[in-house]
Amino acid sequence: MKAAVLHGISDLRVEDIGMPSPGAGEVLVKVRACGVCGSDIPRVFTKGTYSFPTVPGHEFAGEISAVGEGVDASLIGMRAAVFPLLPCRSCPSCEIGDYATCSNYDYMGSRSDGAFAEYIACPLWNIVPAPAALSYEEIAMAEPAAVAIHALRQAKIDIGDAVFISGAGPIGIMLGLWAKAWGASRVLLADIDPEKLAFAREQGFEHTVNAFEQDVQAWVRSVTNDRGADVCVEGAGSSPSWENCLKAARSGGRVVLMGNPAGEMKLSQNGYWEILRKQLTVSGTWNSSYASMPKNEWKLALDFMVAGRLNLKGLITHRTDLDGLREAMEMMRDRTAFYNKVMYTNLS
Repeated sequence: MKAAVLHGISDLRVEDIGMPSPGAGEVLVKVRACGVCGSDIPRVFTKGTYSFPTVPGHEFAGEISAVGEGVDASLIGMRAAVFPLLPCRSCPSCEIGDYATCSNYDYMGSRSDGAFAEYIACPLWNIVPAPAALSYEEIAMAEPAAVAIHALRQAKIDIGDAVFISGAGPIGIMLGLWAKAWGASRVLLADIDPEKLAFAREQGFEHTVNAFEQDVQAWVRSVTNDRGADVCVEGAGSSPSWENCLKAARSGGRVVLMGNPAGEMKLSQNGYWEILRKQLTVSGTWNSSYASMPKNEWKLALDFMVAGRLNLKGLITHRTDLDGLREAMEMMRDRTAFYNKVMYTNLS
């Protein structure tokens, strides 16, 4: 089969490799769509994967085309998203179903082969069945959508909350869409890129601000009747973005740190005082919840898409096949064009 294989840092080659075969308890998935995550860019061009060669790609959906021993053959032809984390199932976190904090996990697309390929073998346990009413591209966005809802659940979002999101990339906009669906009174988006803010407004977000040009704290207070935001999510992974969240939060508010930083995260004395004097609750968020209780966030994402309460189709700005994948990722790295969600598709 054809796959995009990372042989070393910045050495991504599209080539023929052996077709995977599903083992006992596994299924073979024909990859139909795989989103390019922001984390894939440093993974390919600067940091590398955990070993080489590796096939990257972890935001994917496809069609079950074969099954291994012990798996019901009636699943062949089913559409599915795939939870890419492979937990050890034996550590304290796994024992309570908190698989995202597993002490010894594997991960498709970084620690083992992922979905920038025509096929991938996956454990049946990782398969999330999806209805035919959803396109493969929508199903592939279950991964970032689950990450976004997990962050808001960490913030204990409630109906009527004013939600401030720093960072208007794909996850930031998904956070905003989730907050609207959850019943937020206002959703406020900040970024330093005018094109991202313009795109956010096209998706229906009324309250946007350029954090480079305006005083974010004053702007948030003007929008929230001088109260501040109940929930703030840091989605850019930068120190100024973190400080803006602390300043935007109301007294007693909740701040969730989600952005994946490219370098050091530093907090000023004034930022630290915001935490103390407002008695803020500051939480981290990582990945998503795949446990059956209290809710599997992957299934929740698909349910909301089917119900029409979470429409992510408009976030896709670029599509590519495997042969054009490196060029698309270079565009993302160099920011030579505006993009939101870039998607590898294999619909033939």
